[in-house]
Amino acid sequence: MTLALLLFYSAALIGLGLWIGRRVRSAGAFFVAGRALGPGLIFATILAANIGAGSTVGAASRAWRDGFSAWWWVGSAGLGTILLGWWLGPRLWRIAKQHDLHTVGDLLELRYGAATRGAVAALLWVGTLAILGSQLMAVAWVLDVVAGIPRVWGCVLGGAVVTAYFYAGGLVTSAWVNLVQLVVLVAGFALALPFALDAVGGHTALLDLRPTDDYWGFTRGGTSGWIFAPLLVPAFLVSPGLVQKCWGAKSAHAVRRGVVAAGVALLVFSLFPTLLGMTARALHPTLDHPDLALPTLLVTDLPAWLGLLGLAAVFSAELSSADAILFMLATSLSRDLYRRFLRPEASDREILRVARVAAAVGGALGVVLALQLPDVIAGLQIFYALLGVSLLVPVIVAAHGRWADASPAGRRGTLSALTCAAVGVGTLLWARGAVVAPLTPNLVALAASAAGFAVPWFGLRSHRSRC
Repeated sequence: MTLALLLFYSAALIGLGLWIGRRVRSAGAFFVAGRALGPGLIFATILAANIGAGSTVGAASRAWRDGFSAWWWVGSAGLGTILLGWWLGPRLWRIAKQHDLHTVGDLLELRYGAATRGAVAALLWVGTLAILGSQLMAVAWVLDVVAGIPRVWGCVLGGAVVTAYFYAGGLVTSAWVNLVQLVVLVAGFALALPFALDAVGGHTALLDLRPTDDYWGFTRGGTSGWIFAPLLVPAFLVSPGLVQKCWGAKSAHAVRRGVVAAGVALLVFSLFPTLLGMTARALHPTLDHPDLALPTLLVTDLPAWLGLLGLAAVFSAELSSADAILFMLATSLSRDLYRRFLRPEASDREILRVARVAAAVGGALGVVLALQLPDVIAGLQIFYALLGVSLLVPVIVAAHGRWADASPAGRRGTLSALTCAAVGVGTLLWARGAVVAPLTPNLVALAASAAGFAVPWFGLRSHRSRC
């Protein structure tokens, strides 16, 4: 019965996407929704994109294992989203509107040249597939608990659903489907928490749960805590999927209102998967895998109707984030790589067709990768780390640099952006096993990427001034 209703819900999302997508006939509509989204739809599509596998199954898994400090996994994402809405998003929207930019790759080429666009697009394609795999893995965990569906078929089903409705209309369909998903998601989690607390004996019984000494620690517990901030705040500040959703807004004011509201909502939401994961630890202390914490709680410890709503909420969360990832894959391949380097003369209709094919191929590759990752968080950490060290400094400088109307930063800008990405990624790979607290690999890599940008930037300028 539960599986049948989830399949019906999936079919309804596909149907809604196909119905809305009938009117999407241009690349501009597919990529930035014609820059016509108001604050409400921007709020819905940003928040739905941010609440995915990591924010539900992954956060509950961390809370089951590490305790209250798992709040930082979703809370850090909320802080990054607020910064995007209040500070960087409106600035980038104005640049995108002025120069008719559709992707972050367009921005990178405008400011740093074609080489930077190609290198960063190729790098992020790898990382983006990793995060898509994580979303599909979370879908598979839900279907495994609900109906014992093997992991491979659960990944295939999740990939097929999200690819189908995104393929139809890109950002336009995503925004409207995300609105439906968000209603289901909020209702499911808001109702599930009080029932789960009642099942464990109330909040006082949960406060007595102390499987480890630091289980109720806020800043640090187990392997969770504030250390997530250097990983997630930069990633959610400059994520191409989120930035490009901002560019679908009808005004900079709509960006600020919608995205800041989404960030605040994410801070509040972060308590729900954290407390649900800790409740699952009290009720199921010997799970085979921490990622099973949330699905198991919803299926076995709540009333049947509420468990179904909660499962639909988790399912919605995974699909809404997966379509944001397909958005990045489709726009990056079609504009940043195909049109820029393979067929500059490609028509608008051809770009739209390539974007849809890229979404389909990306969905298939995401399924393959989902079968290789050890857990939901693993793929997310790869993606978020790559985002921070390769994009944070170049995008901030691009938003604040004092260039003429459309002139790029020149040779030193290209060298700075490429060096930033190369040094950041290289340092990240080295630092993962070489740094100790209070430093983290991401802090060290972010500092190195900033230095990698600054040295060519200021070095070449000093050389020119001497000449």
